[in-house]
Amino acid sequence: MRLLLHWVLSALALLLVSHFVPGFIVSGLLVALIAAVVIGFVNATVGTFLRIISFPITILTLGLFVLVINALMLKLAAMFLPRFQIIGFIPALEGAIILAVAHMIIRWITEPSRGRNA
Repeated sequence: MRLLLHWVLSALALLLVSHFVPGFIVSGLLVALIAAVVIGFVNATVGTFLRIISFPITILTLGLFVLVINALMLKLAAMFLPRFQIIGFIPALEGAIILAVAHMIIRWITEPSRGRNA
C-alpha cells in the first residue's frame, strides 16, 4: 500500500513541478504516473552508476553535484516518454531541486515513524 501511495504522490509531484517550472512539461496524470516509474527505473540503474563514479566530485561540492545528476536523470527519462518533455538543462535542474524537496516530504509521509512508541 505504501509503494502505491509513494508512486501516486511522486506522480503528483511531477505534475506540481510542471505547473511551476517553465520548460518542464507533463501532459497529464497518466503520463505523470508512467514518468514516475521511468524516473525510478532510470535512477535505480544509470543514476546509481553515475553517483558511484562521481562520488569524488560530490564530496568536493558538498553534495550539490547530486542535483546535477538528478537533472540529467530527469532529462534521460524524458527522452523515453514523448508527452513528458524537459526543454533545456535549467528547467531540469529546477525540477530536480523541487522534486528532491517533494520526495523528502513524500518519504516523511509514507515511511512509518521509528521514534514513536505506539
